Amino acid sequence: MTDHIRNFCIIAHIDHGKSTLADRLLQLTGAISEREMTEQVLDTMDLEREKGVTIKASAVRMYYTARDNQKYEINLIDTPGHVDFGYEVSRALKACEGAVLVVDATQGIEAQTLANLYQALEADLVIVPVINKIDLPSARPNEVAEDVGSLLGVQPESVIRISAKEGVNVDQVLEAIVQRVPPPRDLDNIPLRALIFDSHYDSYKGVIAYVRVVEGSLKSTDVLRMMNTKMDMKPVEIGIFAPSMKPTQTLGSGEVGYIATGFKTVHECRVGDTITHAAVPAADPLPGYRSPKPMVFAGIYPVEADDYTDLRESLEKLQLNDASLTFQPETSQALGFGFRAGFLGLFHMEIIQERIEREYDLDVLFTAPSVEYEVVKLDNEVITVDSPADLPDEGILEIREPWMTIEIITPTDYYGPIMELVTKRRGIFKQQEYPAPHRVQLDYEIPLSEIIVDFFDDLKSRTKGYASLDYQFLEYRPDQLQKLEILVNGEPVDALAAIVHEKDAYHKGQRLITKLKELIPRQLFDVAVQASAGGRVISRANVKATRKDVLAKCYGGDITRKKKLLEKQKRGKKRLKMIGNVEIPQEAFMAVLKLEEE
Repeated sequence: MTDHIRNFCIIAHIDHGKSTLADRLLQLTGAISEREMTEQVLDTMDLEREKGVTIKASAVRMYYTARDNQKYEINLIDTPGHVDFGYEVSRALKACEGAVLVVDATQGIEAQTLANLYQALEADLVIVPVINKIDLPSARPNEVAEDVGSLLGVQPESVIRISAKEGVNVDQVLEAIVQRVPPPRDLDNIPLRALIFDSHYDSYKGVIAYVRVVEGSLKSTDVLRMMNTKMDMKPVEIGIFAPSMKPTQTLGSGEVGYIATGFKTVHECRVGDTITHAAVPAADPLPGYRSPKPMVFAGIYPVEADDYTDLRESLEKLQLNDASLTFQPETSQALGFGFRAGFLGLFHMEIIQERIEREYDLDVLFTAPSVEYEVVKLDNEVITVDSPADLPDEGILEIREPWMTIEIITPTDYYGPIMELVTKRRGIFKQQEYPAPHRVQLDYEIPLSEIIVDFFDDLKSRTKGYASLDYQFLEYRPDQLQKLEILVNGEPVDALAAIVHEKDAYHKGQRLITKLKELIPRQLFDVAVQASAGGRVISRANVKATRKDVLAKCYGGDITRKKKLLEKQKRGKKRLKMIGNVEIPQEAFMAVLKLEEE
């Protein structure tokens, strides 16, 4: 019977205390002993602990004896709150019947609180609202409870007020989960369908799939099949999370656990796939699987050319844990062999960069991030271009770029600075709403290329950290876009190319040239640095040559001796310039990113 099972997740805006609440629940139910207790138990990656964010979804089983003396099995699926990892959230929601919505008592409702809440409501989950951090001096639990009540259409008194850090009222959350969240349906006797909501790679057991059994049941001796990839396997082991992995013999409907598949690559066992029996397969897979769509693209190159194979291996290993990372080989004249990788957003890209450097000890160079453009050629063929260097030089009818809808929630005092920031980046104002007194929600449409670099930092600094942001893909729109190329010593440097709006080309080109002039080291000959757009050079600067004093040994005597030596030097420099190579330092590639608004 499944009456005693409850499956729920915790959703919240980043930093509202989700992982801390999970820690308290684990402690209360005795799932971990005091000795094993650390901060953020479920965040196992070093990076997650340092940045204080959850990156991977994780699952854990707890046992709780309620006030009616019933013993319940409660499965918590912990989800990330950062907007880049929205796809992780969408899958975790499919594995639950209820969601605990955590709102910070000092910050109130924020952009991602709403975004995650709407996702949970779409998945038909029962919402248990909780206000956290009531122990802080600046907490406003009554005001925030009013806002949450009006948002969900419930009485403000029914919103549970807790302090996860101090452990105040956390037992009320467990009671509410047991009372309000419905149990999963008991469907043991029909063909097996289990949803993979996450996976990680283990060098001994292969890919380990985290599953929620929706219908049917499975034993450790069954032969199982992946419905999307049609791969069959016999599990190495099956089990539950308590919080560490604990092998069991069976998993019944409604239960959450893991299956060690023995597969060697994550492609054979895709997150979001459905597992069924090979002998008696289900008719069709579970709905709701979307493969994650990368939004931001960048080149990754090893600093040492010999590290190329190591880099490929490390990317393959990262892909085992992170199905949303995509990459394919590419070459660049300036940087040699490397990979073009796709990420969900800039934060995701930063995490991957740190993981490559830390976990695999590689020195890598990331090029400026760009987005995927649609290019319509004269013969109406549409191609997608994710690297500015690949943009064809002629035969283009139009270039379309991705636009996003963004929602910014902010105290009303910062209305002006936000308007200025968004319109300066080609944003279009759509509408505004007031979700709570003194807070305004602003909706805009804006090109993705304008928000992937520094937009979030800029927004935070203009609003003293109070504004929050959420974004979704809208559509591709044609615009006046062109390729901005940088030529060093007459050679185009593909890694410095960018696709820019026609009206920004001149300013961006000029600022970039000024920056590069300082960064490119002086050679023994003059180096010309040029920016060209739309087929003409729009800006140029010379990096002056370092002079060797050839007249040092020439003291006194006829002036013709000096002239002769200088002529000889000039001829040498001319010859050097024809064969000379200019080394471009790593800072130059970063300069493309950090063209601050002067």
